Amino acid sequence: MTINQSAVLRERAGGRQAPSSLLTTRFRLFDLTMRGLSLLAGSLTAFLAVGLLGYLLVRGLPAIDWTFLSTSPSALNKTYGILPNIINTVYMIVLTLLISAPLGVGAAIYLNEYARRGPLVQAIEFTTETLAGIPSIIYGLFGYICFGSIFSYSILTGTFTLSIMVLPTIIRTTQEALRAVPTGYREGAAGLGATKWHLIRTILLPCCKNGIITACILSVGRIAGESAALIFTAGIGTSLPRGILRHTLSSGATLTVQLYQYADRGLNDICFGIAAILVLLVLALNLSTRLLAGRTRRED
Repeated sequence: MTINQSAVLRERAGGRQAPSSLLTTRFRLFDLTMRGLSLLAGSLTAFLAVGLLGYLLVRGLPAIDWTFLSTSPSALNKTYGILPNIINTVYMIVLTLLISAPLGVGAAIYLNEYARRGPLVQAIEFTTETLAGIPSIIYGLFGYICFGSIFSYSILTGTFTLSIMVLPTIIRTTQEALRAVPTGYREGAAGLGATKWHLIRTILLPCCKNGIITACILSVGRIAGESAALIFTAGIGTSLPRGILRHTLSSGATLTVQLYQYADRGLNDICFGIAAILVLLVLALNLSTRLLAGRTRRED
């Protein structure tokens, strides 16, 4: 029966269509069930995230005041300030990204655009994925042996260790962003006679900018939340900087390391205050990165 004959039969039947088949109804029920389960999973995830964030802020904000933010911990003055820890955390984040971001993006560009697919590239990618799953305490021991023998307990030792830790995240995320760029862009640039580097600089990197920013945001979260590796490498120092570059060679405890020490002493209220500061710091850095990315996107 052709389409025209079907239309004629529907017109003769008064424009009424045949009822849905049992198979169609079954698919409809399956679709509604899966949609409901997806909505439930998304709502539960959002509820857990908002609940956790709210609980930390409710418990932590009352412990935060100007003295808490602007002083150093001192047994003589009986203060539990976290100003040195905030400075050390910012040091760790900035220095680690300055080292790992160029290396990770460069490695991803080489693996995706220059290297030929073969056993060597597959081995590198497998090794990168394996490094992403190694416990952080193993990185801490490695950093203590390799970098600690040169720089001792210092922010620089912790920075080099964290750079190795976040490299797999930056490499894999950037690779996925590069693979998402349509092949036609590369073919069009090659047809116009553009060099490989000109293609990467003017087309590929601007197209995968959001992926690189996402990799940096994920790295910031891991850097700010790391403690096990830094105890072995950066130490537990709480002295204020006496020089921007000089401070990188001194021991410095981040917020998470200081939180661990206070939790070991049973100072729960101070721990919640540090946790709230840590969450707000990461949110502020992520928001600033997003705003900067949006501004550069509008300028482009």
